Amino acid sequence: MRTIAHLDADAFYVSVELLRRPELRGRPVVVAGSGPRAVVTTASYEARRFGVGSAIPAARARRLCPHAVFLEPDFAHYRAVSAELMALVRAQVETVEVVGFDEAYLDLSGLVAPRAAMRRLVGAIRARTGLTCSVGIGPNRLVAKVASDAEKPAGFVVLTREAARARFADAAPTLLPGIGAKTAARLAACGIATVGALAAAPADLLGERFGPRLGPWLGARARFEDDAELTSERIAVSESRETTFPRDIADQGELERILGELSDRLCAALVEQRRRGRTVAIKVRLDDFSTHTRARTLPAAVNEPERVGAIARELLREFAPPRPVRLLGVRVAGFEASSEDASQLELPV
Repeated sequence: MRTIAHLDADAFYVSVELLRRPELRGRPVVVAGSGPRAVVTTASYEARRFGVGSAIPAARARRLCPHAVFLEPDFAHYRAVSAELMALVRAQVETVEVVGFDEAYLDLSGLVAPRAAMRRLVGAIRARTGLTCSVGIGPNRLVAKVASDAEKPAGFVVLTREAARARFADAAPTLLPGIGAKTAARLAACGIATVGALAAAPADLLGERFGPRLGPWLGARARFEDDAELTSERIAVSESRETTFPRDIADQGELERILGELSDRLCAALVEQRRRGRTVAIKVRLDDFSTHTRARTLPAAVNEPERVGAIARELLREFAPPRPVRLLGVRVAGFEASSEDASQLELPV
């Protein structure tokens, strides 16, 4: 029988900062940039009580919780702590899929006492790093993920698929990873407002309203059906660079200059990793928050900054932004392995 665990370090970025600044424990702390368009990276549980959450604008967070301590993110330090955390995880479990600095899926199927093993691992992480983690254990990734979120912080929840269906039957569909607010609104328009209602919805109704692929997937999600396997490697399908401007930019020349800089940075990484791609794309977010993408697939793979930059600028000219631009990005996809090192397609987690 498959046994999958999801381990999630609680409020990771804030927790790492509190290890360096223990005098801030018990106070609302927010990790966020200071720019006019910065967003919250994460917030302590004390700050969350005021409505401060990840990805909301930092300016809004300051209004919601003006007495909070705001800290600039230090991603180099977070990366180092994450490496130590994941080294502890990999030392205990053979198959580990890391999905971020602070979370991973673990295949416990071959262990005699998986719950005891996870409790030992959580204790080892706490002793070595000072971090607390929440754990969910279930027969698949979906159950494990939802279980790990159920009793944060420092939760430890073990559920079967049937127990998960019963426990979360009255929850909103947005509880389930992959179901966002827009899909939930469409479900509500069909009279489906809970996970239980979605699990019981007729397959033909879901197929009719959401299509032959998405409809059945939604129903299966609500029944906590998930047969996705864990993989120890993350395969990069694209790489990009983008930036959000402190002020909206309408000048085409300035946008093309910035796009060239982004292309140079992107290609420098691709050259170092010995990767080339056949598709070049741009991403443009206007001042009304609408997001537009344009792409071109080439007959041969590229990673030269002059080539990528030229194509990106052509795409921008063809799009001709009708309004000032808030965000600009460039992406290369469709990677091909180099003859000298095809393994470069497999990025380290």
